[in-house]
Amino acid sequence: MNKRTLGKTGFSVGEVGLGCWQLGADWGHPITKDTAFLILQEAVDNGVNFLDTADVYGNGKSEEIIGEFIKDKRATLKIATKFGRDAETFPNNYTEAALRNSVKASIDRLGLESLDLLQLHCIPINILKNGEIFHWLRTLKKEGLIKNFGASVETVEEGLICLEQEGILSLQIIFNIFRQKPLQELLPKAKGLGVGIIVRLPLASGLLSGKFTKKTQFPDNDHRCYNRNGEAFNVGETFAGIPFEKGVELANLIENSFLPKNMSMVQLALRWILDHEAVSCIIPGASSPSQIRSNAEVSYLGALPLHIHIALSEFYTKEIHQNIRGNY
Repeated sequence: MNKRTLGKTGFSVGEVGLGCWQLGADWGHPITKDTAFLILQEAVDNGVNFLDTADVYGNGKSEEIIGEFIKDKRATLKIATKFGRDAETFPNNYTEAALRNSVKASIDRLGLESLDLLQLHCIPINILKNGEIFHWLRTLKKEGLIKNFGASVETVEEGLICLEQEGILSLQIIFNIFRQKPLQELLPKAKGLGVGIIVRLPLASGLLSGKFTKKTQFPDNDHRCYNRNGEAFNVGETFAGIPFEKGVELANLIENSFLPKNMSMVQLALRWILDHEAVSCIIPGASSPSQIRSNAEVSYLGALPLHIHIALSEFYTKEIHQNIRGNY
C-alpha cells in the first residue's frame, strides 16, 4: 500500500487505515472476537498499518481486542486512540487527572508502554478554546505516556482552533463527497502547518457505497437508526448529516452521472478523498474481511480525472451542501 507521513513530524501510515468503532460491538450487528481478528489480520495482510480506536468504543472492548491482536505484530502497526467522551468526563468534567487516568487505562488495554497517538474525542469547543487541555497533553508527551497528540473534531471552527496549538500532530475530520467544506480553509491551513489529516466517515456511514435504498433498515442499536436525526450525538456523525432518504437520492445521482465505468462507488468515494494531498489517511470501518480488501485496493488506483473533481465540486454546491444538518 502507498504510504504517507502523518503530519510534519509524524510517522508513516498507509493511505487506507482501519476505523475500529465497530470492533467494540456496541452498535449494529455484533462482531465476535474471532471475526474481529479476521478483519484485523486481513487489514495487516493488505498493507494497513494504522488502527483508530477510542476508550469508549464498547467501553474499552475495541482497545482490548486490538491489544490482544497486536501482541506479536507491534512493530508493524501504529495505534491511535481517543479521550474525552466517557460519561464521567463529557461534557464539563475535563481535568488533568481524568486525562491521565484514561491514557493509562488505554495503555493497559492495548498492552503498550506508550500511545502512538492520543486524540481529543470531539470535546466541547469551550474546552478547546480554553487551551489548558493541550498543556496537559504536552506534559504527557514529555513524560513518555504518549508519543503524539491530535484532535478529532466535528466542525471546521474546532479544527482551526486546534491548529493554533503548539505540537499538535493531526486532526481527524469528517470529509467526503457529501462534506466538502474543509477544502475551503481547514485543509490548506493544516497542510501549510504540517498537521496531518485523518478522515473518518469517508463513505458517509455507507451512503456513498451506493448499496442502500430508501427502504434499507438498520438495527435499533445501530447509530444509523437511533442517531439518524442527531438524537444521541452530533447528527454529522451519521450519514454526514444528510437526511437518509435524500442521501440515497444524491448517491444514486452521483453513480449515474459521475462514476467512471471501471470503478465502484466505494472506489470513487475513497479515491476522491485521497486525491487531496493534505489528507494523510482515511479510516473506513469494516464488518468483514472482504470490505478490507476492497478499501485497500483504492491506494493503487490512479487519481481521478480533473473533470470529475470539478463536476463533483459543482454538484456539492448545487445539490448537496444545503441538505447538511448540524454543526459543520
